[in-house]
Amino acid sequence: MSSYTRIISLLFFSSFLAVCAQNHTYVYHDCPNTTTYARNSTYSTNLRTILSSLSSPNASYTTGFQTAASGQAPDRVTGLFLCRGDLSPEVCRSCVVFSVNDSLTRCPNEREAVLYYDECMLRYSHRTILSTLSRNGEAVFRNDTTIPSNQSERFGNVLMSTLSQAVADAVTSPRKFDARKAEYTAARNVYLLVQCTPDLTNQDCSTCLQVSINQLPLDKVGGRFILPSCNSRFETYPFYNQTAVKALSPPPVSAPERPGKSGKSNGSVVAIVVSTIVVVLLLLAGYCFFTKRKKEAYDTAPASDDEISSADSLQLDYRTIQAATNYFSESNNIGRGGFGEVYKGTFPNGTEVAVKRLSKTSGQGEAEFKNEVAVVAKLQHRNLVKLLGFCLEGTERILVYEYVPNKSLDYFLFDPAKEGQLDWDHRYKIIGGIARGILYLHQDSRLTIIHRDLKASNILLDADMNPKVADFGMARIFGMDQTEERTRRIVGTYGYMSPEYAMRGQYSMKSDVYSFGVLILEIISGKKNNSFFETDGARDLVTYAWRLWRNETPLDLVAPVIRHNCQINKVVRCIHIGLLCVREDPANRPTLSTIVMMLSSNTVTLPVPKQPKFFAQSRPKKDLTDSEQSTKSSSVPWSIDGASITELYPR
Repeated sequence: MSSYTRIISLLFFSSFLAVCAQNHTYVYHDCPNTTTYARNSTYSTNLRTILSSLSSPNASYTTGFQTAASGQAPDRVTGLFLCRGDLSPEVCRSCVVFSVNDSLTRCPNEREAVLYYDECMLRYSHRTILSTLSRNGEAVFRNDTTIPSNQSERFGNVLMSTLSQAVADAVTSPRKFDARKAEYTAARNVYLLVQCTPDLTNQDCSTCLQVSINQLPLDKVGGRFILPSCNSRFETYPFYNQTAVKALSPPPVSAPERPGKSGKSNGSVVAIVVSTIVVVLLLLAGYCFFTKRKKEAYDTAPASDDEISSADSLQLDYRTIQAATNYFSESNNIGRGGFGEVYKGTFPNGTEVAVKRLSKTSGQGEAEFKNEVAVVAKLQHRNLVKLLGFCLEGTERILVYEYVPNKSLDYFLFDPAKEGQLDWDHRYKIIGGIARGILYLHQDSRLTIIHRDLKASNILLDADMNPKVADFGMARIFGMDQTEERTRRIVGTYGYMSPEYAMRGQYSMKSDVYSFGVLILEIISGKKNNSFFETDGARDLVTYAWRLWRNETPLDLVAPVIRHNCQINKVVRCIHIGLLCVREDPANRPTLSTIVMMLSSNTVTLPVPKQPKFFAQSRPKKDLTDSEQSTKSSSVPWSIDGASITELYPR
């Protein structure tokens, strides 16, 4: 061996040792202390076996993903590791070895665990975890530094657009990984990365990453959201190996030979071009035909087998729910209405839930109920209430949601004894959160969903007073190119309904915008729109707000409890936005994406509001015979304002 070869070998070996010896950056771990194992038990032996297998020199680190399993149920252990897609096999193995040793300290006797590091993730469980989308054990991290206000709009738009492109490419890549950078100012870039475990289907990977990127803090210079099945991250500095990422990209297509080098070159080029044009035209024709057929059939199509299968995976045992709610005891009842009852429940692992037990006279069949569950289960956003499971047994139709401790917005907003707990900062945060939740329904989720019953009692508040939009029993799904729909059956809550919906049964995304506008005015004033006492000749809150605006006294609308401790410019801007939302012509109302931009940036110029249409939102006579009991119902727990006309539409 030459001296040159020896030097190279020595340098390589030294580098390898240095890599293997490094401490990897710990991020987070989740070890649910629900089931444990005893030392020297069968489970303990199986766990040591799979950890040894995953960290063995014989394991394959080339793809950055490996699985292992050992034993038989109930002591069977399944494990996996996932390394960041830009890392070398050496660094990947080093991180896995480090995490295996670390797990013995952080999760010494738990039967399931997931540990996250900058470079890798280690996971094991007694449950089935392979090829299964997991939504538990999530965590969000954000940098303390906020994006400057003059860059925030551009930054958010560039980041989300680039993330969406990265997700699309990651889903179809063999390693379920993508990383890239984008320029958001002339001198600054944002760097981002998305990754799934490669055992997921393309659909599950896409679903997981959409959940992840929708939770990222767009007003910060960095953030990440992690789940056992996927993760996303962005920073304003390069945190991954850009050279390695470029090497993972598919090689460019070789250029064709120049004409003249072969007698067949010109003919080949012509043949290729003609073939390409024909294929493109056929694809376009097929796309147009498919789109038209899908638009015609979308409203009546049942959930797909995959969607029903996804719903089945959320099904819970009726006896488990019975026990969690103390057999639906009255002391656990936290809400009731025409739809049925809502109970607080606690599962054996300590998880608190809200159990909505639908009335046995609701009329929903098994297929329709599963259809609704399949739709709601796909909605994952920090400002939407989360469906945890359901039960379908005999005549029982039960939905299990995350428990939100602070009840609903109307519980605080319209109670003189509690309204003081909602200061201006809380109210402003609630307005922005509701807007982002509805924007997700309209634009960012896989489905285009019209809520149709936005109101204060359908906005739940978590422990930090963050809003969560709830109750999708009246929601409708739109087709790919659909912008509006008509119905002869008016459902929803009078006072929040847009004029075109209440009068003509015509609804669209702009119907939700109208309801959101009413909500803004209610949040600022602390007054209910549909029980507004006549003031200054106005019969409802919308009319009253318009007259104050026209008289240049908009601050008279502000609730006295916050009037002396609010930011006047933001309050006036919110009233302005609210009045834009309740304009008569739906086309003149802003979209939710524009509203979010208006709320987050003071540099966006707002149009001049115009007088809204005044009409008596009384109940149509044709509706009186159908669901009289539902006029006092609300499809959400803890409702004070019960004026919904409840009819469940699964599609």
